[in-house]
Amino acid sequence: MSKITAADVKKLRDQTGAGMMDCKKALTEANGEFEKAIEILRKKGQKLSAKRADRVATEGVVIAAISDDKTVGVALKLSCETDFVAKNDDFVALAKTFAQAALDSRAKSLEEVLALPFENITIGEKVIEQVGVIGEKVEVASFETVSAPLVADYIHMGYKAGVLVGLSVNSDDAYKAGRDVAMQVAAMKPVALDESGVDQSVIDKEIEIGMEIAKKEGKPEAMLEKIAKGKLNKFFKENTLVNQMFVKDNKKTVAAFLKSVDSGLKATDFKHITLG
Repeated sequence: MSKITAADVKKLRDQTGAGMMDCKKALTEANGEFEKAIEILRKKGQKLSAKRADRVATEGVVIAAISDDKTVGVALKLSCETDFVAKNDDFVALAKTFAQAALDSRAKSLEEVLALPFENITIGEKVIEQVGVIGEKVEVASFETVSAPLVADYIHMGYKAGVLVGLSVNSDDAYKAGRDVAMQVAAMKPVALDESGVDQSVIDKEIEIGMEIAKKEGKPEAMLEKIAKGKLNKFFKENTLVNQMFVKDNKKTVAAFLKSVDSGLKATDFKHITLG
């Protein structure tokens, strides 16, 4: 039987991130063969992942990143079970690496991200491996991407949220304005870019609620729908990005703010990922 040295254990730990005792046990079981030991650790991660599949992973980090030419952006959430793990530098670094890989490959979906190659395996397999390393449920829980003439990105404090905003003009001033709008998204949480992006079921529900309120207030039956539509317009102003009042200047809507920076500047899309 091969003698397992401290240097061997350290080497395996550096490669996998697994604990010292786990590495020693894996090397012992593998009779000193590194590839076999790595496989043993991965299988441990798979078993633990299956056991923790029904656990809730509401902590983690959200990373937003954009391409060098600022025309493509990605936002990715790497979830875990505890705040302690989420604040670990290695965990944050891994999330950033996943996001960069997704950006470099121009991935369009979460499935594509999980299938990307990573350290001779895939990102999906790396995530399962990390379950064994960390001992918690770990998953790439969300992924979004935006393509536009300009994409602005924003990561909220402590990696609690990530925002991408697509814009119609690519310039330094537009990017600065886009960052302000991305912060607006994080703070005000709009449900859509504009009225056309609001799901019809949401519109129907708002009208129903508006009519019910007006009815309870004793308004005439013939006026109920008109009153409800007025309340719906208020909903649009408060909950669609371009119609919201700009948080840094509440005399302007977001659309008006962007136009004041450049007459042709408009928000074309946004994505917002949060923890929880």
